[in-house]
Amino acid sequence: MAVSVRDVAVAASVSVGTVSNVLNNPTRVSPEMVARVQQAIADLGFVRNDAARQLRAGRSRSIGLVVLDIGNPFFAEVARGAEERAAESGMAVLLSTSDEKPERESAYLDLFREQRVNGVLVTPASDDLERLRGLQAAGVPVVLVDREVPDDVFASVSVDDVEGGYLAVSHLLARGRRRIAFVRGPVSIRQVADRLEGARRAVAEVAGAHLEELAVPALSVLHGRAAGEQLRDRRGEDRVDAVFAANDLLAVGVLQAFAVLGQLRVPEEVALIGYDDIDFASATVVPLSSIRQPAHEIGYRAVDLLLRGLDDPAGEHERRVRFRPELVVRDSTG
Repeated sequence: MAVSVRDVAVAASVSVGTVSNVLNNPTRVSPEMVARVQQAIADLGFVRNDAARQLRAGRSRSIGLVVLDIGNPFFAEVARGAEERAAESGMAVLLSTSDEKPERESAYLDLFREQRVNGVLVTPASDDLERLRGLQAAGVPVVLVDREVPDDVFASVSVDDVEGGYLAVSHLLARGRRRIAFVRGPVSIRQVADRLEGARRAVAEVAGAHLEELAVPALSVLHGRAAGEQLRDRRGEDRVDAVFAANDLLAVGVLQAFAVLGQLRVPEEVALIGYDDIDFASATVVPLSSIRQPAHEIGYRAVDLLLRGLDDPAGEHERRVRFRPELVVRDSTG
């Protein structure tokens, strides 16, 4: 049976109010009384019920975080950054993954609202942000992660993915490649759509260059390998000479299809570049060129924006942070 505050009060021969003050406002109690109550707590093995206290206060000490895919090391590093900043303020991050499914994202948003989190960080799985608008209207602050919207409804931390797509394909073009495939996930994911827009801009600047889109259901190694097998099996003029993958997981899958059986040499026959610059991009059998995003800093700054808004809702503090992507060149593009 759980030990209650009343049990501690009886054991320490004090009132319930005194125990409450020791737990929540110890400066109001004499050092001798604090020591007596703490001894009773230790003897009885009392654990305070933070959930009940938080419900009375109206908010928990937690922040909800919904990412597209926690199996992607990029989002794992975003979560680490978020946890670091939250811990500095005595808060915890409740991490969930939508698996790129809007309906699953909605279910987690409902759960976080029920848990009375202090706010929500989310990488939206689609362009439909009505559920997020409703959440914010209900008094739950929302910060978009790795995403930005034109209006000022949401605070956001993002990267210029149009520029990132432009950098990736411009690099391939500068290497003399002209038949480029963009292996992408669903364009309902805004980051994918923006990277495609940047890729198209780069191709439009070079005469004779061509960009082909190869869509896959999800941004995973498995689907990248399937796309790579399709490209590998082409012959003659149908074969591309470069691949831009919408993230590094797709790029790793493409590389497996090309290089493991030795049927296509990277970069001699096909140059390959990914996106995110996850840790093991540099450790693949042919080290991957990639577009780097500051994943840890994205998570850290997102929590920071949220906490600033909680501390001073009407203040003139920063609401948008936008990073610039960086081209990282390795062996896969020569």
